[in-house]
Amino acid sequence: MDDRAYAGVLRLTMEELTNQFAHPTEIGITLQGVTASCVELVHGVASADILLISPPCEPFSSVAATSQLAVDIDRMQERFGEGPCLDAAAGDSMVLCNDLRNDGRWPRFAEAAVAAGVHSTMSFQLYTHDKRRGALNLFGSEPQAFTAQSQAVGAMFATHAAVALITNDERLQFKSALASRDVIGQAKGMIMERFDVDAVRAFELLTKLSQNTNRRVAEIAEELVARGPERESNSKAASPPRGHQISARNGEKRT
Repeated sequence: MDDRAYAGVLRLTMEELTNQFAHPTEIGITLQGVTASCVELVHGVASADILLISPPCEPFSSVAATSQLAVDIDRMQERFGEGPCLDAAAGDSMVLCNDLRNDGRWPRFAEAAVAAGVHSTMSFQLYTHDKRRGALNLFGSEPQAFTAQSQAVGAMFATHAAVALITNDERLQFKSALASRDVIGQAKGMIMERFDVDAVRAFELLTKLSQNTNRRVAEIAEELVARGPERESNSKAASPPRGHQISARNGEKRT
């Protein structure tokens, strides 16, 4: 493929990937498109995947791998606790090694990777935050597999993958926020009916219980809603002692 044809294919590929933002696609399909495009269009890439690490337990997930080899390379790094993909996920924006045989940064990993047929690696950080870290990882079967052009095109695909992951996280957070709002509203309604208080006082009670138990308001609300309306006998048994009942009008304790 000459340079002009290559540029045309690259442009069309990026357009197709970008169009997925206008028409939301399952995140796994989007990431699979990124890694497959890397193998096709980034010079020197034999296989690719995306490594996701989720603290605090930090389970390793190999996502959108184009081959079993890519998964195996990630597992090697997990086993040895070292490697270019880990370094990129942890904080380095891009980690390049064009000859693992002569690189002393990850001795145990390098020996195992070369034995498996990987001589060059290039990893791009996708994002780093408290909940998850990630990297786009490209593997070459030959030494000196990656050129300056490889780095530039790889960075383009990494940027797309990062935006896709962040956008997906925001969508999930938005859906979760809506669900939490609904369940909190249901719990407030139950408290208002049971204790004859207004909405403001009902939310104050939820907040107070959250502070006292060191649990999220949404979590407490979910528990209340899951229990459902209690029978009258249970309600009476569970009601606050007479000296601590809630006033419907002023929120003060009755004596």
